Amino acid sequence: MIKINYMSTLFVGIDVSSKSNVVCAIDFDENKYISSSFKNNQPGAEELSIMIADCMAHHKNLNTVVATLESTSVYSVHIANFLSTCETLMPYKPYVFCVNPKMTANYRKSYIGMDKTDPLDAYLIADFARCGRIKKCEPWRGSQFLALKRLTRHRLHLAECITREKTYMVSNLYLKFSELQLLDGDSQPFSNLYGATSSAVLMEYLSPQEIMDSSEEELLHFLADKSKNRIADIAKTSELLKKAARDSYRLDKCMYEPLNVSLASSFNCIQTYQKEIKLIDQAIEKSINGMNPNAFIILKSIPGIGPVWAGGMLAEIGDITAFHSSDALAKYAGLTWRKSDSGDFASEDNPITKAGNTYLRYYLGEAANSVRRHVPEYGEYYAKKYAEVAKHQHKRALALTSRKFVRLVFGLLVKNQLYTGEQLDPEYNIEPN
Repeated sequence: MIKINYMSTLFVGIDVSSKSNVVCAIDFDENKYISSSFKNNQPGAEELSIMIADCMAHHKNLNTVVATLESTSVYSVHIANFLSTCETLMPYKPYVFCVNPKMTANYRKSYIGMDKTDPLDAYLIADFARCGRIKKCEPWRGSQFLALKRLTRHRLHLAECITREKTYMVSNLYLKFSELQLLDGDSQPFSNLYGATSSAVLMEYLSPQEIMDSSEEELLHFLADKSKNRIADIAKTSELLKKAARDSYRLDKCMYEPLNVSLASSFNCIQTYQKEIKLIDQAIEKSINGMNPNAFIILKSIPGIGPVWAGGMLAEIGDITAFHSSDALAKYAGLTWRKSDSGDFASEDNPITKAGNTYLRYYLGEAANSVRRHVPEYGEYYAKKYAEVAKHQHKRALALTSRKFVRLVFGLLVKNQLYTGEQLDPEYNIEPN
């Protein structure tokens, strides 16, 4: 947490859009020094920095610049990075804060009847900083992790594309092979319904009836060939597949060909996404090796954590010294819960806030889900939380396991030590500077 002398600070509020940055600069007494608009490009940013520097030079009572803007997708990245590293502003120790738009939206409510215009939005953002609302925010940490972040976020995008495509093709799967899509556990012939063997069966057999009409020897040979002899009990798989075909609904013959075309397209999309994810995984590992190998090695020392999960967490966390406690890191990730108490009533069903970094929450969740399979302590904790409730068992247990995992990640990175399996302190805080 940084210390700012608010009495001698120029508060610069920037309302960012794709084409322009509307700026309002005030001091602690709300004297307005800048109220103008600049193009959201390099010349516009340089013009803004010169105007801020002139303002600081003419008012000797000001010695620090605090620039605050809302985090608006990629549009705020360039101006935030420019102001934090601009040589013109270096004598004035510039701090740049990219705040969650929800924070400024809630702050606006304190101004009853305030119009919504770009200049007023810029003033509101500057006043948000002037009133000390940025005390619990972390300043812009530069572009050190920006390249890695683009890779890890793109990987999440590809993973979501696969999930969306699988969800979309469920209806076509049910229409063509109704029983196969519904089976699970020991009655399901395939461990992965979207795997190579399953897709081969669905694509090369036009209908369930064709599976029924094929001989036992022919089907066994087909399954062995498509699975590359990786099926442990191929006879059982063949038996389950024929049973599923026998129990499935039959369609008019004219429907099977269009369904096959749709399913083939979906399988091709999934395979393409999976191929791209492998390439992104390689790029993530290559990118991170030249950045902060120490933190990367520490995270990979945790059982179940590979380069992708480690890279995803590191890209979003950045420098761990930006967080003074594991609670601050958990809040940044949105792994906190809203309390709902009134009188003697205390709600037991408290939703997670999800107001933090979505990408960090995703990678922490995936990492925690992997760790629980490798570390008994986390597996037992997950099982305990899973058994405590009758609904949302997995989501709740995984969220709580992720919160526990945050303490481990924070403790290891702060202490700069590898995972040894030993119990860390329940809480390890960094005292604010």
